[in-house]
Amino acid sequence: MDFKKKITALRSYGRATPPTDISYLAEQFESDRGRIIQSAAIRRLQQKTQVFPLENNSAVRSRLTHSLEVQQTGRHIVRTIFKKLNQNPLDIGLLPFEREVETLVEMACLMHDIGNPPFGHFGEAAINHWFEKHLDKHVLFAQSSNKMLALQLKHELKNFEGNAQAFRIIFNLLRLNLTYSQAASILKYTRSGLEQRPDKSKPLSYLKKKVGFYYSEMEDIKSMSTHLEIKPGHRYPLAYLMEAADDISYCLADIEDGVEKGLLDCQQLSAHLIETFNRYAGETSTQRITKNKTFEEAVEYALGRSEKEPINKTHEFFVWLRVQLIHPLVDHAAVQFIDNIESVYEGDFNRALLEDDSIFHNVISTFKDVAIKYIFSTHEVETKELQGYQIISGLLQAFEPLLLCKTDKFQDMVWDRKRGRLLEARLYKRLANKHLKAYRVAIEPLINQPDFVLLEFYYRCRLIQDHVSGMTDQYAFEEYRNLYLA
Repeated sequence: MDFKKKITALRSYGRATPPTDISYLAEQFESDRGRIIQSAAIRRLQQKTQVFPLENNSAVRSRLTHSLEVQQTGRHIVRTIFKKLNQNPLDIGLLPFEREVETLVEMACLMHDIGNPPFGHFGEAAINHWFEKHLDKHVLFAQSSNKMLALQLKHELKNFEGNAQAFRIIFNLLRLNLTYSQAASILKYTRSGLEQRPDKSKPLSYLKKKVGFYYSEMEDIKSMSTHLEIKPGHRYPLAYLMEAADDISYCLADIEDGVEKGLLDCQQLSAHLIETFNRYAGETSTQRITKNKTFEEAVEYALGRSEKEPINKTHEFFVWLRVQLIHPLVDHAAVQFIDNIESVYEGDFNRALLEDDSIFHNVISTFKDVAIKYIFSTHEVETKELQGYQIISGLLQAFEPLLLCKTDKFQDMVWDRKRGRLLEARLYKRLANKHLKAYRVAIEPLINQPDFVLLEFYYRCRLIQDHVSGMTDQYAFEEYRNLYLA
């Protein structure tokens, strides 16, 4: 293992052979930090859904506040790893890069959700259902002589995925020009959008269970993987830490938001947590989670502290639940990373760090199960999700005339040769300028290629998906209202 090959200052455009000394690396990763924090993609997260769309209660999490919590958990995991490495030095080549790894994981955690559309996973479902329903009627795919590529591109467009959209934002929409090490840290899934999902029995099946990047970013991913020596279908090692931080953070946070919203109280939640954990853990439920407490004792202790708190009982309950449960989960993730470091380094470790047969996996499963059953499945949340689905579907329907345009007619509008018909011209003007520019940059080199009609239509579909998925919840709602209800 040679982490010097994985932790580098190489970028898409910049120095071909940047210095390798630690001070230069630190400087470049600090530059990445600035580019990420000051990007529009991060700012938009403050008005994107975590669980409750269009939420007025500022105490309930947005994608931004969730991402900040994941960032903190990621930092905690990294520090725990290096504490263990310093106590029992292992020759894995990481010790010189402590601050650099901490920065890379922190920023990966902060931006891991930047590709998510409005209204969360229901927004993803709405985009995919609309394209599944409507894309087959668009004849530009059928007219292509390259039938295989046409089928693959059509398959990809029916599988919008927030993780893949994040790479589109990084490389081609915002062109952040991050170091390859920083960009690779969020490559959670390693399957191209052109590929089919592999069977669970296949190697790397977990890493390929979702689309990780699109055809439009394939060359960027290839270049990144070549420079970082990541084999096809494999992961960058620090992405495992970003994933673990997200797994630890989001379920407990979603449950807390449900209590904040009054969907259940701390006593009800405690009973559900204990009952669900005992069902998952079975005979191991009496095993200690912390140094001196079982899961049930940890939950009951948090509840006892809450009942003694005269002002903010909910806050007190979750403070003590986190104090007791987050630390052992972080510690277990760190141990898993170190114990499996060779496979993690190679990027073929075919599961999440916390997805094992341990009691800590039972804790994660308990949080997820309780959140699904008692938060996500409530009438209020399902109503909001249905509203979000209707908004996204309606916006895509509104912009469909742009997809129905013939290639030459759409190109006339793109290159300002002709204004276009009244409806299409009005819709075209509503598209974000940055997305239109990205579309032009993508298609201009393709104009004289035999497959131009096919590829142009692919990028036109991407343009519409970019536009709608890039909206905040509030903007999507306002645009829907402007187009349908004004």
